[in-house]
Amino acid sequence: MPYETFRVQRAAREPIAKWMIEALELSGCRLLFASELDKAPFRYTFETPMGERIGIVAYAFLANSRATKNRPADEHRFQIKYGGKDDRTHEIFQDPFQLYTTIFVGINPESGFFVAADPTIHSPTRFFISLEFKQHDVDRALKTGWASWERSRLGTRVARIEEPIEVLVAGTKKNFLRLIRFERAAVGLDPGHRQLLAEKFGEESLLRLPKLAAKPTTSKGLKVPHSIAQEFQLEQSEILDLIQSAPRLKMAVRGWVAEEQLRRKLVTIPGVEDCVRMETEGGADLRLRYLGSRKLEVECKNVLRQTLADGTIRLDFQRTRASKSDPCSRYYAAKDFDIVAACLHSRTERWEFRYVLTGALDAHAVCKGKLDHRVRLDDRWTSNVQKVLEAAASST
Repeated sequence: MPYETFRVQRAAREPIAKWMIEALELSGCRLLFASELDKAPFRYTFETPMGERIGIVAYAFLANSRATKNRPADEHRFQIKYGGKDDRTHEIFQDPFQLYTTIFVGINPESGFFVAADPTIHSPTRFFISLEFKQHDVDRALKTGWASWERSRLGTRVARIEEPIEVLVAGTKKNFLRLIRFERAAVGLDPGHRQLLAEKFGEESLLRLPKLAAKPTTSKGLKVPHSIAQEFQLEQSEILDLIQSAPRLKMAVRGWVAEEQLRRKLVTIPGVEDCVRMETEGGADLRLRYLGSRKLEVECKNVLRQTLADGTIRLDFQRTRASKSDPCSRYYAAKDFDIVAACLHSRTERWEFRYVLTGALDAHAVCKGKLDHRVRLDDRWTSNVQKVLEAAASST
């Protein structure tokens, strides 16, 4: 398979590889192939007790809690490094054919747990960087076997330039197969829905796969599990048509459902015309006219799963990636679109939205002309979309 590999010390990586193989065997899996220990990332194929054949590409690193000068005493970490320290960036492999699942994980063989980061957010990555997490999160993972939490990532190239919030998932050896299933389903999810899915994967019912029926020659008669149709609040045939029509196959299905649910709400508003979803990469999600206005652009963003202590809902309002030469390109500008629609599904599990004029959001403290990414859904936001449309239509 065409992905970048790195020479590593066999003896240093053997405890990690042994732990992963033992974890798969603990879940009743039969190992079919294991790559050599002197080359990373590791590649494995195995057969589950249910007869599935699964492949993984594992960017696996040793996690520890050694005391480090000027670092908190309750801190764990793993060093993301292969080869020597350099300034290059390296792409994290994602199989375009979806035969292999990528995991990006720190493993502590002595304490018996893993902590997995989002491979998509970490691509590209520099080598010799550190990923930190806290003792209380480790304790929770060891106690329950499966846990997830938010981690803020602070960049170093420009003062107060923060990288996107990411969601870490941790667990014990018996849940390593659960992690692989989770990462297979979570590719491309925003942080809010990644955490929601992680919480859903904590439920034992998700480990029981349905029996596969004979594949029909057409989509007619193909049944979507009722729980999925109920969660998305769409007809079964509509779900299939929506997935089939999406040109960016790697994007999460929930993202497309959020946009479609938003479009459906907007077209019911008196005065809304020509409301369509946009297909332009990097552009706004929807475009419409209101009472004969100019074209208005609406950006749909998913909120984070965790709230502030007072219950305030938050939005991580930034792009996943930034230009290498301009870290501020990660942030949006008020001119990029007219309205932001915050989808609350990852928090409430209902397809409901709050709206705000983009120009009403706070300016970024460092990046001139950009908007602050640390957004709280305060009294500037409203569920009354007609009020926001009227304000946007009257602006020049």
